[in-house]
Amino acid sequence: MNEITSPDIDNPAPISPTTEIDPPKKWVRINFHEIWEYRDLIYFFIWRDIKVRYKQTGLGVAWAVIQPLLTMIIFTLFFGGFAKIPSEGIPYPIFSFAALLPWYLFADGITRSTTSMVTQANIMTKVYFPRIISPLAGAISPAFDFFISFIILLLMMFYYGYFPTINLLLLPVFVILVIATSFALGLWLSALNILYRDFQYTVTFLVQIGMFVSPVVYAASLVPEKFQLIYSLNPMTGLIEGFRWIIVGTSPPGMMMFISIGVTFLLLISGIMFFLKIEQYYTDIV
Repeated sequence: MNEITSPDIDNPAPISPTTEIDPPKKWVRINFHEIWEYRDLIYFFIWRDIKVRYKQTGLGVAWAVIQPLLTMIIFTLFFGGFAKIPSEGIPYPIFSFAALLPWYLFADGITRSTTSMVTQANIMTKVYFPRIISPLAGAISPAFDFFISFIILLLMMFYYGYFPTINLLLLPVFVILVIATSFALGLWLSALNILYRDFQYTVTFLVQIGMFVSPVVYAASLVPEKFQLIYSLNPMTGLIEGFRWIIVGTSPPGMMMFISIGVTFLLLISGIMFFLKIEQYYTDIV
């Protein structure tokens, strides 16, 4: 007969560690310190995006100039030539090109941010890093194309006898604001693209529509005064007008600029909250 021993009360068996799983919090916060620690990864994503875009291309970085340059020529021919849209006393090629540069910086940033979470799914499901880095890098990488095209704009200005003013020192501020706007909307769209994969196909259409509801081919002053406030809710309205002001010396955007910055700030805060909320379910969804 086997002897039945009583448990040793004085020396209990060790308890194995347990893991407690809590439900996702209603409110989530962004860890800026963690993002700063992964700043090298942001640089890697940006540089990889640039290399992939121009790898094995016949014209190389010239593609950064061709798209806005051809668009400017078409706009000059039809809107500046046939339609005779006022350009505030500035040659229409410069007037339109000065607006196309921030617009393409914004549009390309949104496009790349929207698809970033899905295209990099193979990395994100294997290695941990702050997921918000992906749309952030997508919003920043078009800045390389912007500065190449900006050199062409300066050459055009010299050709027409226009010279930059002291306001050009504000260019980095406006570039950061445009990137922040594309990043803010990119957070919303990339999170929605995780939930609904066909959402990315609507972004191209929305960007095309957005060009014509923004003061790219025309000045914001052409919009009737009673609609100015509603029109200013488009965050790119004040930014594009601000670009024209610092580059070619048009009328300053005034209150329109502050409204655009305020809308961008609200989109950024709400976009971060929505993105981090969806991020908690990213692995399960993807």
